Amino acid sequence: MRSPGRRRPQKRKRYVPPDTDLVAVAERVKYGGSPEHKDEFTFVGVPRPRGDASICPRECRDQEMVTGWLRAAIRAGSTGAPWEGGYPRYVWHKEKDTVFEARLVNRGDGSYKGYPLHDDEWPLHMVARK
Repeated sequence: MRSPGRRRPQKRKRYVPPDTDLVAVAERVKYGGSPEHKDEFTFVGVPRPRGDASICPRECRDQEMVTGWLRAAIRAGSTGAPWEGGYPRYVWHKEKDTVFEARLVNRGDGSYKGYPLHDDEWPLHMVARK
C-alpha cells in the first residue's frame, strides 16, 4: 500500500541510449492498457480504478490507435530512462492539449499501459511544445 503523504517526484527526462534503432523498438511495442486507469469495461476487462490513478479519456480507448501513438512517440525519441529489456520504461505522447505517459509493464513482450499527465507533470521537452 502506498503512503498517501509520500510521493517521490518523477524525473521525466528524455533519454535514448546511444546506437538505439528507435524504428525497430517501435515495431515491437504494444499498448496493453490497465484496468487501473479505466472507469468502464474495455478491451482490458472490468475497470479497477485506483484512487490515485488518473482515468483515461473515453475517446482514447482504442487499442490500435493508442499503440500507434506509442510507436510514433518512440520513433520520435520521446522516451525516458531506464531502458529495460531493450524498451524504455517511459514514453510520452502529446495529443491535442494532453500529454500521455506510457509505462512499460512487461519488458518481455514490450507491453505498456498509459495515462494522462497533469500540466505540471509534463516532461521538459513536451513543455517547450505547448
